[in-house]
Amino acid sequence: MNERTISSAQTFWMKFVFPTIWIAIFGLGTLAMFCGALRGHEHTAAPPEMKWAFLAAWIVGTAFIYWTCARLKKVRLDESALYVSNYLEEVRIPFDAIADVTENRWINIHPITIHLRSATAFGDRIVFMPKLRVFGWRSHPVVSELRKLAQVQGL
Repeated sequence: MNERTISSAQTFWMKFVFPTIWIAIFGLGTLAMFCGALRGHEHTAAPPEMKWAFLAAWIVGTAFIYWTCARLKKVRLDESALYVSNYLEEVRIPFDAIADVTENRWINIHPITIHLRSATAFGDRIVFMPKLRVFGWRSHPVVSELRKLAQVQGL
């Protein structure tokens, strides 16, 4: 088996660019609403309940984006191991260190979580975004592939 990347080419954008842009723009809009810089019809200030609703949405949205995007990793594999990177450092994880592989199909990026038997520099779970598929409601093929590789190594 040749070395290949199993995470999406969009991982960098989803990990760094999208969160930065969304959090900054929505946050600035919320701040502008509180400061009175955003005016509604007939130049009236936004009602207080709208300001607080936007602040709550920004906080919840930021937490959700952090949970789904900021923890994404770039993942490659070869015949003996996974190579996981956070774009600053990379760790090698042998297949026999994999305890389970799960997928969340309810989130549009379908994050895959590799549960490890022991912690690495990135913890005991590796979350990555698989390559995108058209009509991808079924389990991503890389989930079963990783499970098989882990079984061959001793699961």
